[in-house]
Amino acid sequence: MVTGSHSMNHSVDPSPSFDTTAGQWIHLVGVGIEIFGVFIIVAGIIWSSRFIYRHETTSRYDRYKISIGRSLLLGLEVLVAADIVKTIAIELTFASLGLLAGLVLVRTFLSWTLVLEIEGRWPWQRELAPAAHTSPAQEH
Repeated sequence: MVTGSHSMNHSVDPSPSFDTTAGQWIHLVGVGIEIFGVFIIVAGIIWSSRFIYRHETTSRYDRYKISIGRSLLLGLEVLVAADIVKTIAIELTFASLGLLAGLVLVRTFLSWTLVLEIEGRWPWQRELAPAAHTSPAQEH
């Protein structure tokens, strides 16, 4: 009787389910997006090197730093998108959702500090900066 129930277990269909196959493809797409994000960062650093060899020396460093910062910002945005896509591919649990939230928080903080370094203000201050310049003129 034990051998009879054992033989029924071998009749399980060995083909992968649609969910498993779709999850693997979504994960591969996420890895592809990650590779693209890393490519953006590396290409941006290489492209930014053109500022090193310019003849003007006064703003060469600042332009180089800003150009690298912009490529890092774009690369970080793409990497956040890759994390979201890859999280969809796995079974969503509180642990995977927490990991995604942590990655997004860290990368968002990095993006904000890069915007502060590049533009001299926090991202949410974009509307406040022009108003600050016009308010003293309105008071006179």
